[in-house]
Amino acid sequence: MRMTMYTDFSLRVLMYVGAKEKSELSTIQEISTAYGISKNHLMKVTYELGKHGYIETIRGRGGGIRLAFPPASINIGEVVRKTEDDFYLVECFNCAANRCVITPVCKLRRVLHEALVAYLAVLDTYTLQDLLSNKDELGAILFTK
Repeated sequence: MRMTMYTDFSLRVLMYVGAKEKSELSTIQEISTAYGISKNHLMKVTYELGKHGYIETIRGRGGGIRLAFPPASINIGEVVRKTEDDFYLVECFNCAANRCVITPVCKLRRVLHEALVAYLAVLDTYTLQDLLSNKDELGAILFTK
C-alpha cells in the first residue's frame, strides 16, 4: 500500500503546526522551507485541512495557521481517509473500472481488502498527539531553518 504525497504532506503540516505552542502561528512559507516542499503544494494541502476543520487559518498581516483542535483529538486514520482519493489497491476494488477476468473467483481481492481494513485500523489507534511525543526533537529539526 502506498500513501499519496498529498496525504503525506497533510500529516507533515499537522505535525509541524502541532509541534508549535498552541498560540503560535505557522506560515506556509516556513513549513515549505522546513520540509523542502513546494509552497504551491502546501497551499492546496492547508486549504483542504482547513476545509476539513483540522486547522484554523488567520488571514492578513501576521496571519498564519494553527491547529483547530488539541492534537489528542485528531485521529490519524480519519485524516488519511479524508485526504486519500481512493483506496483502490488493485483494479477490482474499483467496480466502474474493473476489467479483471478472474474477479468472480479471485481470492486475492478478499485478502487485500482484509489487509486494507487492518492498515486503517492501525492508523485509527493513533492521534496527532502520538506523533508529537518527541515534540522537542521535531522542533529542533523543523524550527532551526
